Amino acid sequence: MIEIPSDLHKDLVPLAFLLGDWAGAGVHDFPGSEKCNFGQEVSFTHDGRDFLEYHSRTWVLDNDGNKVRPLETEHGFWRIDADRKVEITMTRDDGVIEIWYGEMAPKKPQIDLVTDAVARTPAARPYTGGKRLYGYVKSDLMWVGEKQTPEVGLRPYMSAHLKKVVTPEDVERWAKALPDDLPDDGIAFFK
Repeated sequence: MIEIPSDLHKDLVPLAFLLGDWAGAGVHDFPGSEKCNFGQEVSFTHDGRDFLEYHSRTWVLDNDGNKVRPLETEHGFWRIDADRKVEITMTRDDGVIEIWYGEMAPKKPQIDLVTDAVARTPAARPYTGGKRLYGYVKSDLMWVGEKQTPEVGLRPYMSAHLKKVVTPEDVERWAKALPDDLPDDGIAFFK
């Protein structure tokens, strides 16, 4: 279920499907890096202005699904215009700053992005750009990222399947919104 907060800036309504906290797992695989499964937590928030604030943390998972060590952290700001063009400024913990441009697909919650500018600190690993695809599929957030370096052409390197995190506040709000005439036995609910 996509909820549109009453204080969400009107320009951000097409991005409302991103709002909230998400958690899940994915796969990381790029030449020169460790191939691994990873866990991820993503948060999209807003404060009434014309952008969403984005924060993502990933960590390497062992074969039992336990956290081993941090993998990547990103922080950024997402905007969208009236023509459904999306722009993102993003900073990564590895010393990379990116500007992403893309667009939202017509009539569906899917965003295609490509880097427009990349700046790197001297400590950052080689990186020249990337592409990403985000989609809201059956109430889940899925994404795939591609990247390129001077040595490796553009290729997929990370993808994840994330579920919306339900908080006690969400449950309380949903419970208050239930109709008063729900069936007592629960069976009638499915008839």
